[in-house]
Amino acid sequence: MFSITGPIGGLEVSLPPPLHAPDGFFSIPVAVAAWLISAAVIFVAIRMTGRQLNERLVPAMGVFAAFIFAAQMFNFPIAGGTSGHLVGGALAAIVLGPWAAVLVVTSVVVIQALMFQDGGLVVMGVNILNMAVLSSFGGYLLYVAARRLIPNEWGILIPGAVAAWASVEIAAIAAAVQLSLSGTSPLSIALPAMAGVHVLIGIGEALITVGALAVILASRKDLLQLSSASSTGAAR
Repeated sequence: MFSITGPIGGLEVSLPPPLHAPDGFFSIPVAVAAWLISAAVIFVAIRMTGRQLNERLVPAMGVFAAFIFAAQMFNFPIAGGTSGHLVGGALAAIVLGPWAAVLVVTSVVVIQALMFQDGGLVVMGVNILNMAVLSSFGGYLLYVAARRLIPNEWGILIPGAVAAWASVEIAAIAAAVQLSLSGTSPLSIALPAMAGVHVLIGIGEALITVGALAVILASRKDLLQLSSASSTGAAR
């Protein structure tokens, strides 16, 4: 996601840093629909994650929530007044599994909105849907697909980079569609603008994700088994 000031669809708009969408960018119907979808996914995520909670997953979720929360506070400049920061959905899903990742990123989005006014309350469902749900599941599914092609440790880092980059693009494309549905900006303007700048932001996401995965591989390789356990538990 990003912060930018400039014309979008003929309107002069400003997204405040670090980046969560503020109230007013999305219409009430879009915001309500996003709330309903996000609430349904969170409900299922709580049930799925609850089935395989153990002494390893609980602290790992806390650590990842703290890491993502802190990492999102640091923006890296891109171009033309834009900046990006870690979303973290793909990273959390790769290590914890997608259901646990949804809960971790959702907790970060909620805390940032309530305590730091980062992101609007009315459109919080949109931020949760894009950053927690679509980013986590989109990144995880791509990671699993790419992981089958590379069996060794590079099969964690390379697919991890691809998944992280793609997760940002997925969230950006979703936001562009939502802006179009809200009447804020035509899709012909919003889609190339959002997808284009997030190509670069996704590279930053990929680098941070690969760095984190490399540290985990070197120090706590056993943590990478949590996502497998999560998927197995969810399938039961």
